[in-house]
Amino acid sequence: MSDPTLTTLGFLAMAAFAAGWVDAVVGGGGLIQLPALLIGLPGASPAQLLATNKFGSIFGTATSSVTYYRRVRPDLRTALPMAAVAYVGSIGGALIGLHIPKAAFNPIILVLLVVVGAYTLWKPDLGKESIRRFYGAKHTVLAMVTGFVIGVYDGALGPGTGSFLVFALVGLLGYNFLEASAKAKIANFATNLGALTVFAPMGLVLVKIGFVLAGANLVGGYVGARTAVALGSGFVRVVFVVIVSAFIIKIGGSLLGLWA
Repeated sequence: MSDPTLTTLGFLAMAAFAAGWVDAVVGGGGLIQLPALLIGLPGASPAQLLATNKFGSIFGTATSSVTYYRRVRPDLRTALPMAAVAYVGSIGGALIGLHIPKAAFNPIILVLLVVVGAYTLWKPDLGKESIRRFYGAKHTVLAMVTGFVIGVYDGALGPGTGSFLVFALVGLLGYNFLEASAKAKIANFATNLGALTVFAPMGLVLVKIGFVLAGANLVGGYVGARTAVALGSGFVRVVFVVIVSAFIIKIGGSLLGLWA
């Protein structure tokens, strides 16, 4: 594959910044960054695009994870076990993802997004306050199961992972949107690392392009996390609904052949 032009690199950097911001606020930045890579690097293989996307994204999730931790102080007794099993799940998912057609996942993703969006709109008070539904070991185990399942998905494909993590933490475990976003970022960092554990040794990361994405994603993740913390759970909920709706339109339109 030939080296990209400066225009292409600029386009990818802007997309990575936007993806980092969205990912830090509510998750799902991959549905911005990955399509941008598809457009900007038509000569790259699907595996290279997935690997390079993960390489760029992990810098943003690392930055937003640290920012959230410093400002929100999420309970690590739940977040770290969830992240650990999410890492393992992502490794398994990445190994699976090397052998399955990515297009097969689009209908499943669309159904999940519709359910998530509809439930969030149907429950207007969802995520405004932390109302724990489970306690002790049961709470931690449910968080770990959630992390593992979504980790497998992220390793195999990935788009919308952060949004699914946030929704699971809000809808299943009863966190507010801000606290859910903080814990989701820690788990999302782990899933990105798990996928790279598989992709990087295989030489699939386009390193030069990856560092351009990484720098822009890092800045976007920092700005996004600070924005979310400053404006609170109500703001995160609004962004969540908007992003999920945009994903539904994008994936639904693709399945209907309205756009590529």
